[in-house]
Amino acid sequence: MEKSVMVIGGGIAGIQASLDLADKGIIVHLVEKTPSIGGRMAQLDKTFPTNDCSICILAPKMADCFSHPNTNVITYAEVVGVEGKAGSFKVKVLKKARYVDETKCTGCGECLEKCPSKVPSEFEMGLAKRKAIYMPMMQAVPRVMTIDKEHCLTLTKGKCGNCKKACKREAIDYEMKDQILEIDVGSIIVATGYDVWDPSSSTEYGYGRYPNVFTAMEYERMINAAGPTHGHIERRSDKKRPVKMAFIQCVGSRNPQVGHPYCCAVCCMHTTKEAMLAREHHDDMGSTVFYKDLRACAKGFWEYIERAKRDYGVRYVNSDATVQENPANHNPIVVYDVGGRQQSEEFDMVVLATALIPRKETTDLAKILGLKLDQFGFLESMDRILEPGKTNVPGIYVAGYAAGPADIPESVAQGSSAAAKAVEMLAQAGA
Repeated sequence: MEKSVMVIGGGIAGIQASLDLADKGIIVHLVEKTPSIGGRMAQLDKTFPTNDCSICILAPKMADCFSHPNTNVITYAEVVGVEGKAGSFKVKVLKKARYVDETKCTGCGECLEKCPSKVPSEFEMGLAKRKAIYMPMMQAVPRVMTIDKEHCLTLTKGKCGNCKKACKREAIDYEMKDQILEIDVGSIIVATGYDVWDPSSSTEYGYGRYPNVFTAMEYERMINAAGPTHGHIERRSDKKRPVKMAFIQCVGSRNPQVGHPYCCAVCCMHTTKEAMLAREHHDDMGSTVFYKDLRACAKGFWEYIERAKRDYGVRYVNSDATVQENPANHNPIVVYDVGGRQQSEEFDMVVLATALIPRKETTDLAKILGLKLDQFGFLESMDRILEPGKTNVPGIYVAGYAAGPADIPESVAQGSSAAAKAVEMLAQAGA
């Protein structure tokens, strides 16, 4: 029986589960697909309902998780095979080549200055570009560069090599190969998080056609001081600051036609926070939220909405909404309904609260682990009320948004719950 646990996914739920397990003396192997742990929470500017700095909360946890003596953080890797049963799983992990020696790289950034290739940054939601050699964010853990082999001129065309010439630590290794790691563990926790739905296919919102229509996550990066605009809210069309903003709820969620009939659980509060932050940035900014119904059911949530109305002047309109455009100035025009009468109103910018959906890799991972998916594509618990986190496979648990819509506090609680269940299972198996 293996007294160790594998956690798949390095977001806030996976980090919390790893810390809880490690503090109990359990060896933890944390596998994260991207070059850094942190997940979606690292992209957020603030958290609701306190408006505390998101990365200020997350970064210490990321550092603690990476430096804990009982954790083995494996980034830029993914699970490709699992055999065995509860108490004795053999997991195959594909660790992709970074082409950078993690033991030598200090993250100094000198290689970035010399790299000529630029591609859209996934972390910045495409609002900025990154180099072919990059770190996803300033607070990346581990603080190590990664070479994107699809855009590196040396790896694709056999020329350039500027990063290797610039690296004084001799950390660049173009000959590095992918590795298959075989790890024995007693239990597995899945915390793979969510993807952000692309609203381009829902033409009624104009995303992708009208330049001043943004998604909520794009806006989140924009208002972040470490983001592509250094915290300045800018229109795409002319780089001017908006004064009048609209936020539209349930874009792609609660909509069976696009395959997401469920509520995302976080968007009402997420949008309220973003509208409040707009006023915090500039006193003359006004925000209108178009919503189907407000689902503010957790502690302090309804008070948060009342505070937005009272102290920040946020206006709420109970109506579905679509978007058109004034071609003369590229201002979005929101068309909505009040008492059966169609109304229209011109804004400087529109922000869409897009659906949060299961990661596209979830289906493949479920097949590898033998897990069931629910009707929406999330990993299914045996009983979401009485047995949350327990899956149909003994010894495998699920936490965070991978199990279904959940906010950050819920994800943290589920991470701790999954860790407790894993410890209990290991104790029973070893008895």
